[in-house]
Amino acid sequence: MPKQEFISEEGLEKLKKEVQELKTAKRQEIALRLQDAKALGDLSENAEYLEAKEAQAFNESKIIELEEVIRNTVLIEKNHKKNIVQIGSTIEVKSKNGKERFVIVGSEEADPLEGKISNESPLGKSFLDHKAGDQIEVQTPGGAVKYEIVKIG
Repeated sequence: MPKQEFISEEGLEKLKKEVQELKTAKRQEIALRLQDAKALGDLSENAEYLEAKEAQAFNESKIIELEEVIRNTVLIEKNHKKNIVQIGSTIEVKSKNGKERFVIVGSEEADPLEGKISNESPLGKSFLDHKAGDQIEVQTPGGAVKYEIVKIG
C-alpha cells in the first residue's frame, strides 16, 4: 500500500501545477529537442537525441511520481485543535538559541529554510501531541536541544 502524504491545500495546488507544467510545457520542450536531434541524422551516436530521450524518461517518471503522491494525499485540516501540536499547527518555541517559529507539515511540503518541518522528522515528531508550556528534548547531530512550546496556532 502506498504511503499517505499529509499536505495542505496550498501544497496540493502546488503539486497539481507542477504536474500540469510537466505535462504541457516540459513535454513540448522535450518534443522539440527530440525533433531537432532527429534532424541531425544517425541516432545511434547522436548525443543530443540520447540526452533528450533521458530528459523525456525523467519527465515522465516525475509525472508518475507526483500523480502517485497526489492520489495518496490526506489534506491537513485548517480548523485543527489549537491546544495540541498536530500536522498543520504553527508553533512558537523557545530554546537556548532564542525563539523560533515552525509549521508542522507533511514530508512533501517540508522546507526547513521556511520553517516548515516534516511530521516525520525527529524535530517534528518530538513536537507532535504536546501542549503549550511543554518542554521537550530533541537529539540532534550536535547534541540534545531543549525546547519549550510557547504558543500553538
